[in-house]
Amino acid sequence: MAGLPQIDSLMGNASAPRAERRGKGLSFSPLIIMLLLVAAALICYGLVVCWSATSASTAHSFTRQLQGVAIGLVAMVVIWHIDYRRFANLSTFFLVVSIVLILLPHIPGLGTDAGMGAKSWIRVGMQIQPGEFAKVTIILFGASMVARYGGKLDDLREYLKCVVLMLLPFLCIMTQPDLGTGLVYLFIAATILVMGGARVRYLLVTLALGIAAIAAIFAIDEVIKNSTGDYKLLKTYQRNRLLVFLDPESGTSDISYNLSQAMIAIGSGGLFGKGFMNGTQAAYGYVPESETDFVFCVLAEEFGFFGAIVLLVLYILLILVCVRIARSSDDLFGMLICMGVVGMWLFQILENIGMTCGLMPITGIPLPFVSYGSSFMLVNFMMLGMICSVCSHKSALGKRGVYATPR
Repeated sequence: MAGLPQIDSLMGNASAPRAERRGKGLSFSPLIIMLLLVAAALICYGLVVCWSATSASTAHSFTRQLQGVAIGLVAMVVIWHIDYRRFANLSTFFLVVSIVLILLPHIPGLGTDAGMGAKSWIRVGMQIQPGEFAKVTIILFGASMVARYGGKLDDLREYLKCVVLMLLPFLCIMTQPDLGTGLVYLFIAATILVMGGARVRYLLVTLALGIAAIAAIFAIDEVIKNSTGDYKLLKTYQRNRLLVFLDPESGTSDISYNLSQAMIAIGSGGLFGKGFMNGTQAAYGYVPESETDFVFCVLAEEFGFFGAIVLLVLYILLILVCVRIARSSDDLFGMLICMGVVGMWLFQILENIGMTCGLMPITGIPLPFVSYGSSFMLVNFMMLGMICSVCSHKSALGKRGVYATPR
């Protein structure tokens, strides 16, 4: 990225003794132990729910989910062992990798249809969703780029440069189109910009322009439909999802029906649920995508309000531990990596649970560590590895500031 200060100059003396710069490798500090315990409990809980959700499905294999967990554990340990600071000056590389991953499904003979006309998957012996793996590179790209400003992104020109570059992955994913994953990219970018010291005024103007752009797209699409008889900018199901969110009684579309069935499943669970594998709404096919996007309905129906609270407590603990690790980081780059992961998980949790309750628009966003999908599970483990790396690879002297960027 031409014109930006080299992050090495902000992270201390790169020529420091090797023993001083190496960090601790696979250390097991109290924070890492807490993180791993919470993650283990969350993963086990998610596997129980996924087992029930996939038991009546012929298209989804619980064994495949276990394979995702096994591969994810290996990936987590490998990433944990790597010093995250090795990636500090590779923002351009990560941006290119992100775009390549997102555009892979467009290659003829490689991409496959994910439903609703979205081409989000590739088949290389097995189905893989490259857009999920792009989340990892997007976090590293955003963190390495914004960290160069030392926690004070107050120059309008530099801020606009960051925003434009961070919008590129979103624009690429919309060519599939995959709005749910695209929103995750945007929330990652927003979190990194906020934590990276962008001016509040710039952020508010960006938000207002984003809302105005959405309203303009709907208005223009309506004009196009009046003249051509069909929507061109947005898919019909995307419009229906937003309209049903604004007015659940607005029609009898499939989207409205699906939301109603999801809410029935959640409500029928009561306080303690119907019991493991005793749910009926998902098992009999009333709830759509019960293994992936609507897996929370399975949990709420079988384990009730108490089971939902247990899940939320585990998520809260996970987020709090990650924030604590971010605050204890030696440098801004490590902090932004952690907060980018936190922003991604927090948005996915709130959106996924909120959409099943009618509190958020319905989008194709899975629930971290719970929803079915080996690619999604693997990416979540990679995120854990990144956070463990930040926590482990601190200066051997244990002094804050050796690799610290100005804040």
